[in-house]
Formats: sequence, C-alpha cells, structure tokens
Amino acid sequence: MSLPETAPANKPGYDFEACQALMEGGSKTFFAASRLLPGRVRGPAIDLYAFCRVADDAIDFATDRASALVQLNERLRCIYADAPMDYESDKALAAVVREFHLPLELVSALLEGFEWDAEGRRYETLEDLHSYGARVAGSVGAMMAVIMRTRSEQALARACDLGVAMQLTNIARDIGEDARCGRLYLPLQWMREAGLEPDEWLKAPEFDHRIAAVVARLLAAADDLYRRSEHGIGQLPRDCRPAIRAARLVYAEIGRELERGGLDSINHRAVVSGRRKLGLLARACGAALLSPADPTATLAPLAANQFLVDAAMEVAPAATSRPTRHRSFEERAAWAGDLFERLARQDLERAATRVRHSTPVGQ
Repeated sequence: MSLPETAPANKPGYDFEACQALMEGGSKTFFAASRLLPGRVRGPAIDLYAFCRVADDAIDFATDRASALVQLNERLRCIYADAPMDYESDKALAAVVREFHLPLELVSALLEGFEWDAEGRRYETLEDLHSYGARVAGSVGAMMAVIMRTRSEQALARACDLGVAMQLTNIARDIGEDARCGRLYLPLQWMREAGLEPDEWLKAPEFDHRIAAVVARLLAAADDLYRRSEHGIGQLPRDCRPAIRAARLVYAEIGRELERGGLDSINHRAVVSGRRKLGLLARACGAALLSPADPTATLAPLAANQFLVDAAMEVAPAATSRPTRHRSFEERAAWAGDLFERLARQDLERAATRVRHSTPVGQ
C-alpha cells in the first residue's frame, strides 16, 4: 500500500484527506458513485471504506496472514474501546463508531470473511458462497445503511442483498485472475454439474463452454439479488438514492460486459467504459424521484444475511451529525458527470494510442 497510515505527530484526530486518497486508489466505481452522496453521508462512507480497504490489504499482502488477522482484531478491539491505534483508518472508523453506534458484529463479520480468504476456503453450494458474500460485502451494505440512518428490516435486507450481488459479480469477473493465484470461489457443485473437476481445472484453468455455463449461472444469481435490491433503494433517504443506484447499475453492467465477451473471464477482465458509466449515471440520477417501496411488499432477508440485519436493527439512536458543507444534488450530479466524462475521454485516448501503435510504419 502506497499511502502511509500513520498520522503526523503534530496533527490532532485523523487526516480525512488520507482516507479519501485510500478510497480513490481503490474501487473507481465506489469512489465515483460516492460523489453523489450528501456530505453528511459521504464523509463517514469514506472513513468506513478506508478501514475496509486497509484491512483487506493487510491480509492480501501479509507474509503471515494468521498474525495479520490477530493484529487486525486487536486494532478493532481498540477502536471499539475508543482508543484506536495510531493509524488514520482506525481513527476514522472510531469516529464513525462513536457517531453512528456502528455494531461491532458488522465489522467483525467483515474480518471473518477476510479470515476465510486467508484459509483458502472453498464453497460447495451457492448458499455457501452467499455466506462468504454476506461477510465481505453484505456487511458493508449493512454498515452503509446504518450511516444513512436507515434501520428498517426491509431496507437493511436489501442493502445486504446489493452487497452480496456485487460480490458475486466480482467473483464472476475475476475467475481467471483468482485461479492463477490458486484461488477458487465458484460453487464446486456447479462446476461438477458442468462436467468440471474443480481441483483438476484449477491446475490448468482454461475457458470453454463448461466454465461459461457456470459463469452464466453466477451472473443470473447476482441479477436476482440486484432486482431484490431495487426494493430497498426507494426506502433510503431521498438524497442517498442516486449514489446507491449508480453503484448498483454500474456493477450489474460488469455482468453485461462479460456476456458481450462470451462469458470469458479467464482470458479477459470485463471493464465498463467511462462513456457507459456516464449513461448509467444519468439513469441513476432519476432514483431521487423514486417513491419508497410499498411497505406491505416484503421479501425475507437472504438467509446468509439475517445475522447482519439483526445486528444493524439493534443500532442505538444516532448522535448529532458532524458539521458538513451541504452541496445541492445538482452540484453532486455535475461533479460526477464531469468525472465520468473524463473517464470516457481517457477510454478514447487509450483506444487511439492502441491504434497508432498497431499501425505499420509507412501506412
């Protein structure tokens, strides 16, 4: 990780800019969508993401993952004792915990998911994979709902659905990359049903119609959860809806890119272009006008997410929010629009560079 976590000795509290730099250097989709969030939510979202990112990197890049997990859990204990260690991300999360009474169970679930990664755990069924997704992504959905002051069971359940859907999309997109690192997240049962022996395939991961069938099933499972998540977006605060719908639309579009590429995520990594993201942003902006979902229409929480919903519903009344500069929705939309336009221009410039480099001299 390129950004030092330790705060300057003469600076009180924590450095918000450092946390924002962590976020900007991570998920481009999450960073861009967060620009549509109101200030009272965007700051805590960045603080939360900074810790999640640092914790993930601490495991991924550790030479001794067991020791890294012990250290992370000790850091979390100090955060909830309101005595965070001298890391920017820890101080940031401690501030979020104080302000929103963020349940320990939600952050602990995230670390448990990282522990499963460190163990190299595999998943026999889709339901087993849901359990993993609940920990590494459903937990983040629940935490985001908490900092949006949203505590209804239906809204929380749908936020967790969206997190798990995004994780399934990530898995479908990264199959080749994961396999080359010795990791396998696909449901083993599905692989065998498609005529693949998981251990043998992992020794020499290749794309064919059998793995394509498994990818198609995984994307269908993600799409089902994306549809369920739509029932919760209308229950969020009005000024939070565009950002969440933007993230939902862009992540689901990764699946469409995979389909357009023949479902081959072994040899290619699906990427949504800046131009396409700009179009999806325009669609997402209409989410502010969505009416809250019909309160009589209920969907049970995904079984794997139930413990997250239960924990989030027990959140105590929130403290007074931190002071922020409140930008209008129009300002936030304009900023995000400019960002996606820059991404689109970058895509065109890269394409032009590739054409120039591939053209023979003299032509």
